[in-house]
Amino acid sequence: MVAESVLLIMSKGYVYFLTNFQRTTLYIGFTSNLTRRILEHKQGKGSEFTSKYKLTILVYAEEFDSIVDAIDREKQLKNWHKEWKWNLVKQHNPKLEDWYETLRG
Repeated sequence: MVAESVLLIMSKGYVYFLTNFQRTTLYIGFTSNLTRRILEHKQGKGSEFTSKYKLTILVYAEEFDSIVDAIDREKQLKNWHKEWKWNLVKQHNPKLEDWYETLRG
């Protein structure tokens, strides 16, 4: 149990934003494996919310040294106003392009 906790704290974490084809809805999530998690969303195996609203386009992501830091950042971002979230995304991805292919290399 202790070893699992240490591994969890030591693993990298990611916060990511997904949107739909129309770029009208944002979803914020966190994961320890960004490539795998985005693929799950694209295959409809993500959360019920992302499946229902077809949120499959990765428009923003942040990397952290620990999953705990990613979880804290996700909580912070989810408390932001909608406009602030969109401004953050557009600051780094003005064309709202899907970063998934870049992520895959």
